[in-house]
Amino acid sequence: MAGGKIKKEKAKSNRAPANHYQGGISFHKSKGQHILKNPLLVDSIVQKAGIKSTDVILEIGPGTGNLTKKLLEAGKEVIAIELDSRMVLELQRRFQGTPFSNRLKVIQGDVLKTDLPHFDICVANIPYQISSPLTFKLLFHQPGFRCAVIMFQREFAMRLAAQPGDNLYCRLSVNTQLYARVSHLLKVGRNNFRPPPKVDSSVVRIEPRKPRPQVNAKEWDGFIRICFIRKNKTLGSIFRQKNVLSLLEKNYKTLLSLQSQNDSSEDATMNILRLGDSNGDQSMEMDDEMDDEMEVEDGEGDGEVSEFKDKVLAVLREGDFEEKRASKLSQQEFLFLLSLFNKAGIHFS
Repeated sequence: MAGGKIKKEKAKSNRAPANHYQGGISFHKSKGQHILKNPLLVDSIVQKAGIKSTDVILEIGPGTGNLTKKLLEAGKEVIAIELDSRMVLELQRRFQGTPFSNRLKVIQGDVLKTDLPHFDICVANIPYQISSPLTFKLLFHQPGFRCAVIMFQREFAMRLAAQPGDNLYCRLSVNTQLYARVSHLLKVGRNNFRPPPKVDSSVVRIEPRKPRPQVNAKEWDGFIRICFIRKNKTLGSIFRQKNVLSLLEKNYKTLLSLQSQNDSSEDATMNILRLGDSNGDQSMEMDDEMDDEMEVEDGEGDGEVSEFKDKVLAVLREGDFEEKRASKLSQQEFLFLLSLFNKAGIHFS
């Protein structure tokens, strides 16, 4: 028995640790480091990206370079942004002295704090905790790019691609799809990574719309936040809430005051309260998993029907939106409703 136990322990000690790749670099789950180990999956991602031989490719989170190598074979140049200095050194060692060395540029840093260079295509296997801010950083990046093919946590990916009526259709879906076409490409099981994450993943293709929609980003975000306070309640019910009406009316009166004073200064305009955001500067890049859980104060039954409330409800009735729900509305319907509010002098930023 003792001999058998010693053999088992020796066999265990000879095994490579589960969180190491063959080069000996340890991966930190806490930093979202999960390296793709399936070569067929890497090939499939590169193929679905539609890379041209003239493309400059932005890779975010290259890790040890398994995907980087395939991108270098397919495109003209790869610009890789990597936070971990150990991975940066491994990338440089891996490609040093190869035909790829002069076509790979590695930038060490946090992608959210890095000025992105010009690129044609973005391909990324990212830490899932930066999914939302990175998505919107890419969507607002100029000059525009052709597409991004990104690995996300599966539920986040399905939210991005969700359509009106889907269970996962939410503010994130609407905000993303205003600026880009989103399509789901691949489901990726957790066992394709080393170390395996706790959840499955999906690869999504994001193609920025051209031309970009002519919408004020803050106005749109304030409007969509209100519509999705409770996505399955009717818009008539949401826009009757006292807190919603109060914020809208403050905005309305501030705008009237500015117009009457003929004050067009940017500082004054920035003082307008942005609806649904007590901090005033929170952007639409924040995820909305809690949107459908927000508590709202019901304004019914207080015996007071203000002129402004009638004005708001008249807008909903004009477009036949009073009985409709955000969970079922398309991009075009949201844009149309926002235009009706604006036409009535009601703004959301």
